Amino acid sequence: MNGRVLNVVRLQFVNRQTYLWVPLIILTGSLLISILIFAMIPIGTPKYGGGSQAPLWYFLAVGIQALTLSFPFSQAMSLTRREFYLGTLVAAAITGVLLSTVFVLLGLLEQATNGYGVNGFFAYLPYLWEAGPLGAWFVFFVTTMFFFVTGFWFATIYKRWSTTVLTVLMIGLGLILVGLAFLVTRLEAWPEVWTWLVTTGGVGLALWAVPLIALMALGSFLTLRRTTV
Repeated sequence: MNGRVLNVVRLQFVNRQTYLWVPLIILTGSLLISILIFAMIPIGTPKYGGGSQAPLWYFLAVGIQALTLSFPFSQAMSLTRREFYLGTLVAAAITGVLLSTVFVLLGLLEQATNGYGVNGFFAYLPYLWEAGPLGAWFVFFVTTMFFFVTGFWFATIYKRWSTTVLTVLMIGLGLILVGLAFLVTRLEAWPEVWTWLVTTGGVGLALWAVPLIALMALGSFLTLRRTTV
């Protein structure tokens, strides 16, 4: 990375709330709420919750804000679109590394404390931990970047072609997903789909997501090249 790309990273982290404090607050709040819910469930078997995905959904908004809030300043600083794009991805990756590390540490803590003493597991989800702590870290990091790049691309489409095109695109994506679900249902192939998901595992699905992230990243960069402030 050259100094100008690092300047973009610094620009993004000027607002630490977006990249650091808000994701950590969401993760902490979701953890506390999950523990309280676990404690209220009177069963002795392990209890698993999906609260750890809360900061991941927020990263969709982070990807949007990364463009809408910072892009005009980058152009005023005479930074190229390529430099802005690379620096923004690096900033997102830094936060993704931080969140993924916290996620794994929480999972290790849960295993050591029998689910915070209430047999409740927030980060230690067996499906994601099949390949161990490093596998769980990789899955969480890839998922974080997937949400970020998706939000960033949506923001570039909005800036390039306005709300109408973005709305049509999102409806089109929704129709494609419904169409795929309809096709699988008509072919009665849901058992095969669930079997594939189980056998592929969390790390395998994350590996499948990597080329998809790369394609979206390329698309967002090509869109950004023609985006005006």
